Amino acid sequence: MANKISLNNDYPVIEKSNELYKRATGLIPAWSMTLAKGPTQYVNGVSPKYLVKGKGVHVWDVDGNEYIDYNMGIGPISLGYAYDKVDDAIKEQLEDGITFSLMHPLEVEVAEMIKEIIPNAEAVRYSKTGADVTSAAIRLARAYTGKNKVLCCGYHGWHDWYVAVTAKNAGIPEAVQAISFTFNYNDFDSVLNSIDDDTAAIILEPVVFAEPKDKFLHKIAELCEKKNIVLIFDEMWTGFRMALGGAQEYFGITPDLATYSKAIANGMPISVLTGKRKIMDLIENDIFFFTTFGGEALSLAAAKATIQELKDKNVPDYLNEKGAILKNGYNEIASKLGMTYTKATGYNWRSLITFDEKAGDPLLQKSLVQQEMIKRGVLWSGFHNMSYSHKNEDINYTLSVYEAVLPILKKTVEQNNIKELLKGEPVQPVFRKTDNFNMKPVKK
Repeated sequence: MANKISLNNDYPVIEKSNELYKRATGLIPAWSMTLAKGPTQYVNGVSPKYLVKGKGVHVWDVDGNEYIDYNMGIGPISLGYAYDKVDDAIKEQLEDGITFSLMHPLEVEVAEMIKEIIPNAEAVRYSKTGADVTSAAIRLARAYTGKNKVLCCGYHGWHDWYVAVTAKNAGIPEAVQAISFTFNYNDFDSVLNSIDDDTAAIILEPVVFAEPKDKFLHKIAELCEKKNIVLIFDEMWTGFRMALGGAQEYFGITPDLATYSKAIANGMPISVLTGKRKIMDLIENDIFFFTTFGGEALSLAAAKATIQELKDKNVPDYLNEKGAILKNGYNEIASKLGMTYTKATGYNWRSLITFDEKAGDPLLQKSLVQQEMIKRGVLWSGFHNMSYSHKNEDINYTLSVYEAVLPILKKTVEQNNIKELLKGEPVQPVFRKTDNFNMKPVKK
């Protein structure tokens, strides 16, 4: 019988997940379309691999096991799975069509809504993925400045200009690698040491988990203005979550360009580029940024309904309130147990559970906690990605699971036998890194 959400569950039976995984092996390279959803990020042998249904914050795997989800589609599910107002808007538009031979009114209506919310949105363009719009922003920056080099901090997608700075840079021409660089978050000197007269753009996630210190973001904004460098905020995570107007609104900084995707349409595929008109106008005649599905109507209908709901329900404040209960609750449990080597960090709307290497391999610690959380009906990968559908009952249950699981981790740390308790292969390092990787300062 499939597992329900219960403190008394056995480990879930995942026979159908494993069979699908076997069928995918060799047919679908790397199995998953995005690394964060793939089998390397879950204890292989215990964790489900395929989900088939979601409602609110509850999801069901292909074997029928039920879980409370804190991944939320790796970010896009800002309101909740199968959220009625959004799904109704999609269904209504579906009756009239999806993609048309001319432009659709929703393109204008959604752009007007975004302009009202996003401080720098003097102009708006649509695409499908975050990588699409970050790459468009880089192209615009180069065209506007007449310069070539890019400085980045965070994760910005799969295109050449970004992947050039990662360890997975096979297939990237050396000429591209020679003009792509990184800097460290909250290290303004690393920015100063990495720019030169050919730097076209600085692109960064305004926050990942760490807070900016010593006016780090403001210093970057001032530097960009002084040096004729285009400042790009990658707001895939912060947009419509940190505040309705994203990090721009929260920190009071207006970047030249900004990019959005995850939270804006509650799971439908759409991305948004916003920016100052003097730069965005280059799309009129000078640069090419066009795609057949950019104006696809189902995603625009979902975006319109989602944005309206985010406004009406003041969702960013809700995420902050409920996320604080979960984050602080975790830290209280760990503190009571004397577990100084684990804590929940970051902002309330998206917090991260960390494990200190002084207690052993952090990935093994994470794997054991994940294994035991999944056993008790919580789909967990070390994050609390909050949504509007996370209610008190979900949060309270999750805290009760932490109360059951953290003593298990504590005991294994004390006995130094974490590996022995794992029922499958541990999680592997995620591709995403935000600092200290392939940094290549170029200032002479």
